[in-house]
Amino acid sequence: MFSSLMPKPPVFGRIALSLGTLLVATTLAAQTPPPSNTLTAQEKAAGWRLLFDGRTTGGWHTFGRDRVVGWDVKDGELIALGQGGDHANDIVTDEEFENFELVVDWKLAPRANSGIFFNVVEQGYDTVYATGPEYQLIDDDGWPDKLQDWQHTAANYAMHPPSRKAAKPVGQWNHTRIVVKGGHVEHWLNGVKVVDYEMWTPDWQRRVQAGKWKDYPGYDKAKRGKIGLQDHGNRIWFRNIKIRVN
Repeated sequence: MFSSLMPKPPVFGRIALSLGTLLVATTLAAQTPPPSNTLTAQEKAAGWRLLFDGRTTGGWHTFGRDRVVGWDVKDGELIALGQGGDHANDIVTDEEFENFELVVDWKLAPRANSGIFFNVVEQGYDTVYATGPEYQLIDDDGWPDKLQDWQHTAANYAMHPPSRKAAKPVGQWNHTRIVVKGGHVEHWLNGVKVVDYEMWTPDWQRRVQAGKWKDYPGYDKAKRGKIGLQDHGNRIWFRNIKIRVN
Protein backbone atom coordinates (compact mmCIF):
# COMPACT_ATOMS: atom_id res chain seq x y z
CA MET A 1 0.00 0.00 0.00
CA PHE A 2 2.84 2.32 0.81
CA SER A 3 4.37 1.90 -2.64
CA SER A 4 1.09 2.81 -4.31
CA LEU A 5 1.23 6.18 -2.61
CA MET A 6 4.74 6.98 -3.90
CA PRO A 7 4.75 9.65 -6.59
CA LYS A 8 5.42 8.33 -10.10
CA PRO A 9 8.22 9.95 -12.10
CA PRO A 10 6.98 12.46 -14.63
CA VAL A 11 6.34 11.22 -18.16
CA PHE A 12 9.14 13.40 -19.55
CA GLY A 13 11.61 11.85 -17.08
CA ARG A 14 10.64 8.33 -18.12
CA ILE A 15 11.05 9.21 -21.81
CA ALA A 16 14.44 10.81 -21.19
CA LEU A 17 15.57 7.76 -19.22
CA SER A 18 14.48 5.42 -22.04
CA LEU A 19 16.22 7.52 -24.67
CA GLY A 20 19.38 7.59 -22.57
CA THR A 21 19.35 3.81 -22.17
CA LEU A 22 18.81 3.38 -25.92
CA LEU A 23 21.69 5.75 -26.70
CA VAL A 24 24.08 3.86 -24.41
CA ALA A 25 23.06 0.51 -25.89
CA THR A 26 23.51 1.84 -29.44
CA THR A 27 26.93 3.27 -28.60
CA LEU A 28 28.11 0.00 -27.05
CA ALA A 29 26.85 -1.95 -30.05
CA ALA A 30 28.74 0.35 -32.40
CA GLN A 31 31.94 -0.13 -30.40
CA THR A 32 31.66 -3.92 -30.26
CA PRO A 33 33.54 -5.54 -33.15
CA PRO A 34 31.75 -8.24 -35.12
CA PRO A 35 32.55 -11.84 -34.20
CA SER A 36 35.79 -13.21 -35.67
CA ASN A 37 35.70 -15.15 -38.93
CA THR A 38 32.36 -13.79 -40.03
CA LEU A 39 31.23 -11.50 -42.81
CA THR A 40 28.97 -8.51 -42.38
CA ALA A 41 26.13 -7.91 -44.80
CA GLN A 42 28.15 -5.07 -46.31
CA GLU A 43 31.18 -7.34 -46.83
CA LYS A 44 29.07 -10.00 -48.50
CA ALA A 45 27.52 -7.41 -50.79
CA ALA A 46 31.00 -6.15 -51.69
CA GLY A 47 32.14 -9.63 -52.72
CA TRP A 48 34.22 -10.67 -49.72
CA ARG A 49 34.44 -14.30 -48.62
CA LEU A 50 36.21 -16.19 -45.87
CA LEU A 51 39.35 -18.27 -46.44
CA PHE A 52 39.18 -19.55 -42.83
CA ASP A 53 35.89 -20.48 -41.18
CA GLY A 54 37.24 -20.36 -37.62
CA ARG A 55 36.52 -24.04 -36.99
CA THR A 56 38.46 -26.16 -39.49
CA THR A 57 41.40 -26.03 -41.91
CA GLY A 58 39.06 -26.62 -44.83
CA GLY A 59 40.31 -25.01 -48.02
CA TRP A 60 43.98 -25.31 -46.99
CA HIS A 61 46.71 -27.96 -47.16
CA THR A 62 50.35 -28.14 -46.22
CA PHE A 63 52.57 -27.26 -49.18
CA GLY A 64 53.31 -30.43 -51.14
CA ARG A 65 50.83 -32.56 -49.17
CA ASP A 66 47.16 -33.33 -49.32
CA ARG A 67 46.32 -32.31 -45.75
CA VAL A 68 47.29 -29.80 -43.08
CA VAL A 69 50.20 -30.76 -40.80
CA GLY A 70 51.67 -28.75 -37.92
CA TRP A 71 48.75 -26.38 -37.43
CA ASP A 72 45.87 -26.23 -34.96
CA VAL A 73 42.50 -24.50 -34.81
CA LYS A 74 41.45 -23.24 -31.40
CA ASP A 75 39.12 -20.47 -30.19
CA GLY A 76 38.54 -19.29 -33.74
CA GLU A 77 42.25 -18.96 -34.49
CA LEU A 78 44.43 -20.75 -37.03
CA ILE A 79 47.69 -21.47 -35.23
CA ALA A 80 51.09 -22.33 -36.69
CA LEU A 81 52.70 -24.53 -34.06
CA GLY A 82 56.27 -23.59 -34.95
CA GLN A 83 57.41 -27.17 -35.38
CA GLY A 84 59.26 -26.73 -38.67
CA GLY A 85 62.37 -25.05 -39.95
CA ASP A 86 63.15 -23.85 -43.46
CA HIS A 87 61.15 -26.65 -45.09
CA ALA A 88 58.38 -26.34 -42.56
CA ASN A 89 54.66 -26.96 -42.47
CA ASP A 90 53.75 -23.97 -44.62
CA ILE A 91 50.15 -24.08 -45.78
CA VAL A 92 48.52 -22.91 -49.01
CA THR A 93 44.99 -22.49 -50.25
CA ASP A 94 43.41 -25.14 -52.41
CA GLU A 95 42.36 -22.37 -54.82
CA GLU A 96 44.43 -20.06 -56.98
CA PHE A 97 43.95 -16.30 -57.28
CA GLU A 98 45.18 -13.55 -59.60
CA ASN A 99 43.77 -10.09 -58.86
CA PHE A 100 42.45 -9.74 -55.33
CA GLU A 101 42.34 -7.93 -52.02
CA LEU A 102 43.31 -10.01 -48.98
CA VAL A 103 42.93 -9.10 -45.30
CA VAL A 104 44.38 -11.07 -42.39
CA ASP A 105 44.59 -10.54 -38.64
CA TRP A 106 47.71 -12.02 -37.02
CA LYS A 107 49.89 -11.97 -33.93
CA LEU A 108 53.29 -13.43 -33.12
CA ALA A 109 54.97 -15.21 -30.25
CA PRO A 110 58.38 -13.78 -29.23
CA ARG A 111 61.05 -14.42 -31.90
CA ALA A 112 58.49 -15.73 -34.34
CA ASN A 113 59.03 -15.53 -38.08
CA SER A 114 56.36 -16.00 -40.72
CA GLY A 115 55.00 -14.60 -43.93
CA ILE A 116 51.99 -14.31 -46.23
CA PHE A 117 52.60 -15.39 -49.83
CA PHE A 118 50.74 -15.05 -53.10
CA ASN A 119 51.23 -16.44 -56.63
CA VAL A 120 52.48 -19.65 -55.02
CA VAL A 121 53.09 -22.60 -57.37
CA GLU A 122 53.38 -26.09 -55.90
CA GLN A 123 54.06 -28.41 -58.81
CA GLY A 124 57.78 -28.70 -59.45
CA TYR A 125 58.90 -26.72 -56.38
CA ASP A 126 60.11 -27.69 -52.92
CA THR A 127 59.27 -24.56 -50.93
CA VAL A 128 56.43 -22.10 -50.63
CA TYR A 129 58.73 -19.12 -51.18
CA ALA A 130 60.32 -20.29 -54.44
CA THR A 131 57.74 -18.68 -56.69
CA GLY A 132 55.62 -16.02 -55.00
CA PRO A 133 56.29 -12.70 -53.26
CA GLU A 134 56.16 -12.64 -49.46
CA TYR A 135 54.60 -10.14 -47.07
CA GLN A 136 57.02 -10.52 -44.17
CA LEU A 137 55.91 -11.15 -40.56
CA ILE A 138 58.59 -11.17 -37.85
CA ASP A 139 59.33 -10.10 -34.29
CA ASP A 140 61.14 -6.90 -35.29
CA ASP A 141 62.23 -5.99 -31.78
CA GLY A 142 62.98 -9.43 -30.34
CA TRP A 143 64.68 -11.11 -33.28
CA PRO A 144 68.15 -12.25 -32.07
CA ASP A 145 70.02 -11.10 -35.19
CA LYS A 146 70.20 -7.71 -36.87
CA LEU A 147 67.55 -7.47 -39.56
CA GLN A 148 68.06 -5.99 -43.00
CA ASP A 149 65.56 -3.29 -43.92
CA TRP A 150 63.83 -5.72 -46.33
CA GLN A 151 63.40 -8.26 -43.51
CA HIS A 152 61.15 -6.13 -41.33
CA THR A 153 57.44 -6.74 -40.89
CA ALA A 154 55.30 -5.84 -43.93
CA ALA A 155 58.30 -5.79 -46.29
CA ASN A 156 58.12 -7.44 -49.67
CA TYR A 157 60.73 -9.89 -48.44
CA ALA A 158 64.19 -9.44 -50.00
CA MET A 159 62.79 -6.83 -52.39
CA HIS A 160 61.09 -3.75 -50.90
CA PRO A 161 61.47 -2.54 -47.29
CA PRO A 162 58.50 -0.98 -45.49
CA SER A 163 58.40 2.81 -45.46
CA ARG A 164 57.81 2.89 -41.70
CA LYS A 165 57.25 0.69 -38.70
CA ALA A 166 53.56 0.03 -38.16
CA ALA A 167 53.50 -3.32 -36.34
CA LYS A 168 52.11 -3.62 -32.83
CA PRO A 169 54.14 -5.26 -30.04
CA VAL A 170 54.45 -9.03 -29.91
CA GLY A 171 51.27 -10.65 -28.57
CA GLN A 172 48.95 -7.99 -29.95
CA TRP A 173 46.75 -8.45 -33.01
CA ASN A 174 47.77 -6.75 -36.24
CA HIS A 175 45.69 -6.18 -39.36
CA THR A 176 47.24 -6.78 -42.78
CA ARG A 177 45.80 -5.85 -46.15
CA ILE A 178 47.36 -6.90 -49.46
CA VAL A 179 46.09 -5.55 -52.78
CA VAL A 180 47.18 -7.26 -56.02
CA LYS A 181 45.92 -6.00 -59.37
CA GLY A 182 47.60 -6.39 -62.73
CA GLY A 183 51.08 -6.48 -61.23
CA HIS A 184 50.48 -3.52 -58.92
CA VAL A 185 50.81 -4.54 -55.27
CA GLU A 186 50.19 -2.67 -52.02
CA HIS A 187 51.13 -3.80 -48.51
CA TRP A 188 49.06 -2.26 -45.71
CA LEU A 189 49.61 -2.74 -41.98
CA ASN A 190 47.21 -1.50 -39.31
CA GLY A 191 45.69 1.02 -41.71
CA VAL A 192 49.02 2.34 -43.05
CA LYS A 193 50.27 1.70 -46.58
CA VAL A 194 53.93 0.77 -46.08
CA VAL A 195 54.92 -0.81 -49.41
CA ASP A 196 53.82 -0.08 -52.98
CA TYR A 197 55.40 -1.74 -56.01
CA GLU A 198 54.97 -2.87 -59.61
CA MET A 199 55.91 -6.42 -60.53
CA TRP A 200 57.79 -7.35 -63.72
CA THR A 201 59.12 -3.85 -64.39
CA PRO A 202 62.83 -3.09 -65.07
CA ASP A 203 63.19 -1.97 -61.44
CA TRP A 204 61.59 -5.20 -60.28
CA GLN A 205 63.94 -7.30 -62.37
CA ARG A 206 66.93 -5.35 -61.10
CA ARG A 207 65.95 -6.11 -57.52
CA VAL A 208 65.45 -9.79 -58.32
CA GLN A 209 68.90 -10.08 -59.85
CA ALA A 210 70.57 -8.13 -57.05
CA GLY A 211 69.25 -10.30 -54.22
CA LYS A 212 68.57 -13.84 -53.11
CA TRP A 213 65.87 -14.48 -55.74
CA LYS A 214 68.40 -14.63 -58.56
CA ASP A 215 69.04 -18.21 -57.42
CA TYR A 216 65.34 -19.12 -57.70
CA PRO A 217 64.48 -19.36 -61.41
CA GLY A 218 60.75 -19.80 -60.74
CA TYR A 219 60.44 -16.67 -58.63
CA ASP A 220 57.87 -14.15 -59.91
CA LYS A 221 57.10 -16.08 -63.10
CA ALA A 222 53.50 -16.94 -62.15
CA LYS A 223 50.75 -14.41 -62.83
CA ARG A 224 48.37 -16.27 -60.51
CA GLY A 225 48.72 -18.84 -57.75
CA LYS A 226 47.84 -19.89 -54.24
CA ILE A 227 47.84 -17.88 -51.01
CA GLY A 228 50.35 -19.21 -48.48
CA LEU A 229 50.98 -18.86 -44.73
CA GLN A 230 54.40 -19.71 -43.36
CA ASP A 231 55.32 -21.78 -40.30
CA HIS A 232 58.95 -20.77 -39.83
CA GLY A 233 59.53 -21.08 -36.09
CA ASN A 234 57.59 -20.24 -32.91
CA ARG A 235 53.85 -19.80 -32.82
CA ILE A 236 51.83 -17.51 -35.05
CA TRP A 237 48.08 -16.94 -34.78
CA PHE A 238 45.78 -15.98 -37.68
CA ARG A 239 42.10 -15.10 -37.89
CA ASN A 240 39.67 -13.13 -40.08
CA ILE A 241 41.31 -14.28 -43.32
CA LYS A 242 39.13 -12.77 -46.05
CA ILE A 243 39.52 -12.28 -49.78
CA ARG A 244 37.77 -10.31 -52.48
CA VAL A 245 38.57 -11.15 -56.10
CA ASN A 246 38.89 -8.10 -58.35
